[in-house]
Amino acid sequence: MASHKIRYMCGRFTIRTPASVVAQQFGLLGAPPFEARFNVAPSQPVPLVRVAYADGPPRRELVWLRWGLVPAWARDPAIGNRLINARAETAAEKPAFRVALRRRRGLVVADGFYEWQRVGSRKQPYFFHLRDDGPFAFAALWDTWEGLDRSAIESCTLLTTEANDVVRPIHDRMPVLISPADYERWLDPTVQKPELVMSLLRPYPSEEMTTFPVSSLINSPSHEDPRCIEPA
Repeated sequence: MASHKIRYMCGRFTIRTPASVVAQQFGLLGAPPFEARFNVAPSQPVPLVRVAYADGPPRRELVWLRWGLVPAWARDPAIGNRLINARAETAAEKPAFRVALRRRRGLVVADGFYEWQRVGSRKQPYFFHLRDDGPFAFAALWDTWEGLDRSAIESCTLLTTEANDVVRPIHDRMPVLISPADYERWLDPTVQKPELVMSLLRPYPSEEMTTFPVSSLINSPSHEDPRCIEPA
């Protein structure tokens, strides 16, 4: 298990939305039920929507991938522990992300995320979500790594950008949230020029988000229940 020190942006999130609602919002034929998660941490499985071509015409599918990108060319899968986020501004240039940005884009399903603000000698966690508390999509990149024993790891990273007015008082970066109107362009694997999708990697509208402080329970990924999102 990877270390979970608070050093990432974004490093924790929630997915509490029922699978049936996720399927409707993301245009899926269906999604198997899953348990609500209140403290998703790096190295754990996360729900990702992507385009699949198997058994017929292209369709969207929901898969669970390891959070922390392991590029196909990596010698050691432990590199994924350092690649849970990718800066949107430089992803097209970085060896770990540039091929995935062209060919393997996905949407990680979530409905809230956490950030920490330093207050004296401690860090105060805050919970961010949409004003209607509905599901949204993180811009993600994914890849498949194969070991010498033919074992495979499918993994992903979340793209980040500069903070909007809601997040900025707490942190100078935020995850990229893709608007539903842009799902089609972001997911389309035939769109392989980075310049055609870079305009989507922008701060989410501040007026559609809200935040409040929560307890330090979320500092440990072993805490996984509704108390994690109770206002402090």
